[in-house]
Amino acid sequence: MDQLKLEDIDIYRVLSSMHEGILIADVTGKVRFYNETQARIDDLDPEDVLGKKIKDIYQLDDNTSPTMRCLKSGQSIMNETLVYRTRLGKVANIISNVYPLYKSGILIGAIEFCKDYQLLEKSIVIEQKDPKRKKKGNQAQFHFSDIIGSHPDMRNAVRIARMSSDSPSPIMICGETGTGKELFAQSIHNHSTRKKKPFIPINCAAIPENLLEGILFGTSKGAFTGAINKSGLLEQANGGSVFLDELDSMPMMLQAKLLRVIQERKVRRLGAPNEIELNIKIISSVGHPPLEMIQKGALRMDLFYRMGVVFILLPPLRERKDELNELIQYFIAEYNKILNVRVDTVSKNVSDLFLRYHWPGNVRELKHVIEASMNMVARGRTIRLGHLPAHIFSFAKKDLPSLPGAETTMILTPGRDVLSSDLHQAQAENERQIIGNALKSAEGNAAKAARSLGISPQSFHYKLKKYGLMRKEVLPKSK
Repeated sequence: MDQLKLEDIDIYRVLSSMHEGILIADVTGKVRFYNETQARIDDLDPEDVLGKKIKDIYQLDDNTSPTMRCLKSGQSIMNETLVYRTRLGKVANIISNVYPLYKSGILIGAIEFCKDYQLLEKSIVIEQKDPKRKKKGNQAQFHFSDIIGSHPDMRNAVRIARMSSDSPSPIMICGETGTGKELFAQSIHNHSTRKKKPFIPINCAAIPENLLEGILFGTSKGAFTGAINKSGLLEQANGGSVFLDELDSMPMMLQAKLLRVIQERKVRRLGAPNEIELNIKIISSVGHPPLEMIQKGALRMDLFYRMGVVFILLPPLRERKDELNELIQYFIAEYNKILNVRVDTVSKNVSDLFLRYHWPGNVRELKHVIEASMNMVARGRTIRLGHLPAHIFSFAKKDLPSLPGAETTMILTPGRDVLSSDLHQAQAENERQIIGNALKSAEGNAAKAARSLGISPQSFHYKLKKYGLMRKEVLPKSK
């Protein structure tokens, strides 16, 4: 067996496939490498980034860009939280690690590793910096009127949430992923007298343990190396509401500190001598039954009793299947407006499949399935099996044989009509046609075509390669 030689490693292939965003810049700040993950974080086309300087891509300067500071000092920058905006207006919240690159002792560039934690909604970040925005109050967009469902358990959940929205008592929402926990949290805030104050959601599972404490409670200058005076999210939410999503993912040590904050209604920044009075509504969520989490050691019992004074249980979609049609019609109406199409309904076969499907992603999954299908319908008026995303068939294989026969789908392709009973082939043909038509309408401009379909440029480029479509084939011919 040949021995591993480091020089034989295709390092760019490794960096391209990493789940972290990777950006490599030369000593002038010009981007030389930019992987797909970073492109998704920034919502930018790699072709529009490579070769440009960092200051031309982001609204950052030599002092605010971690990469530029690394190039200036020649020193690594570790675990720095950064909220920034691209030149196209996308706001991102990352944790950045930057390392200088040397060759023969000479600094030749820097490599930045980024993790997108989405700690705050875009609007909250903007609200802190834009006084005009701040006057508009909180940015929680959902209300109880947005909650669809007549199931008794759902009606009871709404009733409890409404009654407790103005109470100072903490509220805990329990439900599987996709059942609408943040929808309820925002509705509770907007139904209260705090509705004009901040609403700050915090995903406890998304923030590294070594950073969560400072992000929650704030820091005081001198608390540790590099620490600055900075308010925590609990302090920033003062007067309003904070939503601690996935509370059972919070480290036990921090759960103890949080319990003290809730009991005393005071918070102390790390390294600060004084406490700050808090007046906040605390809403939390867990994805599993609290007793189960307590037994596993993921949730403190005393914290549950304090946080779950008001407890709201959301039913999964598989227990609300009599409401499927109502939800389907709601999402069809929503995406008709967004996608500018005229879909009326789903076919009987699709309806039968939906009734048999177990919906592990609940209402969120149903919404995404409807959106994906409506992108495939083209000029049709009915969502058919061939329009559905492939994953739903993988998860529902046991259900497909009981469907009343394979549904035949008419796919319109350039120059010919294709009848197909193969679901995956039907979906692929439909998607290829839509991608090709969008590219043609945009006269070969991939970024413009991606925007017209409501997908990222990276996804569009992937689909071009997948279906062997070439931009030069649709460019206007010069006369």
